[in-house]
Amino acid sequence: MSAHGTIPMSVQAMKRGAIDFLPKPFKPEDLYSAITNAMERNIHDLKEDFEKKEVLALIDKLTPREKEILRWVITGRLNKQIAFDLGITEKTVIVHRSRIMQKTRASSLAELVRLAEKADIPPAA
Repeated sequence: MSAHGTIPMSVQAMKRGAIDFLPKPFKPEDLYSAITNAMERNIHDLKEDFEKKEVLALIDKLTPREKEILRWVITGRLNKQIAFDLGITEKTVIVHRSRIMQKTRASSLAELVRLAEKADIPPAA
């Protein structure tokens, strides 16, 4: 809140983490709305942080080789393509992929991709 707010001042406040900038005079409902929005954003951020920690805990259960295979799987490549690129058998990729799905509790490739995104795991190049 500011009685002498300027555009540069409001920009600086937003860069430093402000959620809203209310110049005086303001209506009580504007303050209420700003507080409600801030609380909703905080709840959303806390939920995102919690979900990311859960995902990271699941990813930590993977072996280094499973993490490597995971990066290839989320590219959407076929098992035989991954096997060829890594110089291993298709059966080995299938086994690792199965363990990855079990350990991460992912029920589909799409869900596995979402988990990898939450954990900031990039696809293999």
